[in-house]
Amino acid sequence: MEKYWHVLNIGLQNTLVYRVNFFFRATFGLIPLMAIIFVWRAIYADKAGGNVASYNLAQMISYYLVITIVDALTAVTEDDWQIAADIKDGNISQFLLKPMDYLTYRLCLFGAGRLVFAVVALVPTCAFIWLLRDSFVFPPNATATAGFALSLVLTALLQFFFSFTLALLAFWVLEVATFIFIAFAFEYLAGGHLFPLDLLPPALAGALDYTPFPYMLFFPVSIWLGRVNGDALGLGLLVQVLWVVAAYVLARLVWNHGIRKYSAVGG
Repeated sequence: MEKYWHVLNIGLQNTLVYRVNFFFRATFGLIPLMAIIFVWRAIYADKAGGNVASYNLAQMISYYLVITIVDALTAVTEDDWQIAADIKDGNISQFLLKPMDYLTYRLCLFGAGRLVFAVVALVPTCAFIWLLRDSFVFPPNATATAGFALSLVLTALLQFFFSFTLALLAFWVLEVATFIFIAFAFEYLAGGHLFPLDLLPPALAGALDYTPFPYMLFFPVSIWLGRVNGDALGLGLLVQVLWVVAAYVLARLVWNHGIRKYSAVGG
């Protein structure tokens, strides 16, 4: 494990070089969020105090604020592109000759990147939440807080393994951009990033429960808002764990099959 701690340390140092970029990215990323909040305030104003799909205005605003926090802590940014580039350019050969697992290596770099981005984004995000403090909803109890923290870790792992598997398609195709963009579009819509999945027709929302996408964003946010509790919370976390295990196994299988087709010439 010592070598992976070293990788994590190097990843932190390399990522800190871009701390100013991360700060401006996090700051300007709040501008679309402001537009969304203004839209929902206008919708609720027309409803004269009514709810939308059992969400009141404070819960709806908090939903998008927490979505922003979860996305900052768990989203895969450049990792999938870097993995695909390593395969295409032959840089992955060095890992086949060393006692280092490539998946664990990339996971350490992913964790370092998310940690630095989260710390840098903390200032503008907290300032934005403070401005909207009257409309921000906190977890209802300690159980919800603990459940959210656990779900957040599982969400990050699920997103990483999912993106890692997609990037491994570079073993078979020259360009994986199409697959990554299609998967991102599905995750953006079916993960609850654009709107709460509660707004969908019950049949469609129920069908999405059989996919991993709600557990990439919507589920941890629902825990924060206290909309998932009791037995539903335990069952949801169990399902999320199963999806993480399934994504990990799939990543390992694709890696094992892909490495058999891999060849590098020169040096």
